[in-house]
Amino acid sequence: MDNRTVIYYSDELNEEFSTVKIEPREIDEKYKYIHKNPLWNIGSFFVHQILSLPIKIGYSKIKFKFKVVGKEKYKPYKRKGFFVYGNHTQSFGDTFFISNSLYPKRNYMIVNPENVSIKGMGNFVQTLGAIPIPTKRSGMKNFLNAIETRIKQGYSITIFPEAHIWPYYTKIRPFKSVSFKYPVEYNVPIFCATNTYQAYGKNNDKIRIVMYIDGPFFPDKNLTPKEQKEQLRNIAYKTMCERSKYSNIEHIKYIKKEDNITKEKEEIKI
Repeated sequence: MDNRTVIYYSDELNEEFSTVKIEPREIDEKYKYIHKNPLWNIGSFFVHQILSLPIKIGYSKIKFKFKVVGKEKYKPYKRKGFFVYGNHTQSFGDTFFISNSLYPKRNYMIVNPENVSIKGMGNFVQTLGAIPIPTKRSGMKNFLNAIETRIKQGYSITIFPEAHIWPYYTKIRPFKSVSFKYPVEYNVPIFCATNTYQAYGKNNDKIRIVMYIDGPFFPDKNLTPKEQKEQLRNIAYKTMCERSKYSNIEHIKYIKKEDNITKEKEEIKI
């Protein structure tokens, strides 16, 4: 595509390119992750499983011609808890795509606090499955309890290990092993959900998203907990990198700044 947007980056681990800028709210020990009010839970189920479904499906199909490959791999675990790791290239779509692939299983997502910080929308986003990361250490106990509770209830929890959104990025950025401590601690499998950008249309100039599901992958109990985290991280990273090769069109081109500087120097020499 000749009119591609170009983004220059320097830090694959920490740079954020989402156009949505929200001031994060405080998430501490007062934040209620688990609601015991039956009316709240009924409302949450209705919003998550019924009301939002046509929106999520419509957005995915109309905007991205979304397709899932391999969702049958979830089937043996439809009543068991597990974690799904995905690449992070869409502000809203990423959560929709994975939830759509898992339906009717209820899916929760570990998200940054910004996701529940829009005034008047925090509770609604939470009903969609958001589990925000605490901004204060005092909130960590309730956060971890929420994760354990949802896994024991037999639900899935989605994690985006890249942490930051790079819109339409077609490769997999390096990510740390810290988020893989959860499947190790609860001894449950992980799946990978990799979004790829593929060309279609008469001139192959339109973009669709095809998601590939891989797994299950289990922690190796012959290793130490730290080694298990690294083992799962490496499996997920390798798997997602292989799947990302199915991307064959770029809507946004990403260039590392030092690579661009080197290129400019070479051009000057010529």
